[in-house]
Amino acid sequence: MLRVKNLFLRYTREFYALYDINMDIADNEKVAFVGEDESGKTSLLRIFSKLEKLTKGEVFIKDIPLDKLNFKTDLSVGYIPATPVFLEKKSVYENFKYILKGWGYTDSEIESKINEAIIEYSLEKIKDTKIKDLSLDEKYVLSLIRLSFRELDLLMVDNIFDKMSEAVKEVALNLIKSLAGKKTTLIVATTKEELADKLCRRKIYFKYGSIVKSLD
Repeated sequence: MLRVKNLFLRYTREFYALYDINMDIADNEKVAFVGEDESGKTSLLRIFSKLEKLTKGEVFIKDIPLDKLNFKTDLSVGYIPATPVFLEKKSVYENFKYILKGWGYTDSEIESKINEAIIEYSLEKIKDTKIKDLSLDEKYVLSLIRLSFRELDLLMVDNIFDKMSEAVKEVALNLIKSLAGKKTTLIVATTKEELADKLCRRKIYFKYGSIVKSLD
């Protein structure tokens, strides 16, 4: 699924956010990036999502060089950033409609998919609520629900758990497990090793922008 060779990300001449990163992640594998804040986990996910451009090195996803990869035609990717991204002045329903329209669904398909999600995830009470009036917990859950509208080849979840209440954490974990299923490659970034163990079979440790054997 994913191969990284000698990757560097430098923000200034002196500071490397990522230093000589090498890794292979297999199709359908569940992998956790574990490390403290500012250890490089988010920067690497942003590179994989094409939101950040690497300084040096190579990244291949499905054997396609990252700079030539088209997320619309080559791969179905879901990315949950640490800060939820929505049209804040639009309602939950309008946000769902906007994303589905962007994915090319017809009006009848959009209506059907949204109604199914409202029922399945008990969203009736908040479907007409503007995103700006929701709590951070609710935004995180909706970010995950939004990805349920399509099957994913690759799901990447940044460190959403540190700002999440304990009650919602279990809901989020179950949603991630459901979205990943058996056929989706999952990469989760977290500061908590116990959360990594609940979602993933393999852990890759990060410290000061490098991969290390452990955090001890």
